[in-house]
Amino acid sequence: MALAIRKFPDPILKRPTRLIERLDAPLAKLIEQMVATMRAQNRCVGLAAPQVGSDLRLAVMDSSANPKAPPGHGLLVLVNPQIIEVEGASIQREGCLSIPDFTGNVKRATKVRVRAADEFGSMRELWLDGFEAIIAQHEVDHLDGKLFLDRAGSWGTDVFKRKNY
Repeated sequence: MALAIRKFPDPILKRPTRLIERLDAPLAKLIEQMVATMRAQNRCVGLAAPQVGSDLRLAVMDSSANPKAPPGHGLLVLVNPQIIEVEGASIQREGCLSIPDFTGNVKRATKVRVRAADEFGSMRELWLDGFEAIIAQHEVDHLDGKLFLDRAGSWGTDVFKRKNY
């Protein structure tokens, strides 16, 4: 069952999340619902818990269905993720389900090392690059109470009204 997407200016989108203390049945259900919600949205490649009304430090991502993305890791469930190392930089256009009317040019690292537990509680460290690195940074920003609009250089030159979604 897909969950409702919270839209800006919903205050949950601007609050930092809280660490997940234990993996239990309600968390497993939330993960399942978040994956279903992500996959139900056109061209969606990532979803953070605040976007569905939860204050937990949880995100899911999967760029494998995006025709413009190179093959990546497939579905990643990120429990308490931290970006612990970054390399490179580029400016890319980003959009967000929670800000459906705008896109923006955002400067992000081109490669990131992420430390997180998976849905089974196993700690992982992953090097993500290209599109997956951008997705991970976007989702971790959500968990820190930041939106891509907070990272856009200028509202006048780097934020654009979306033509369609």
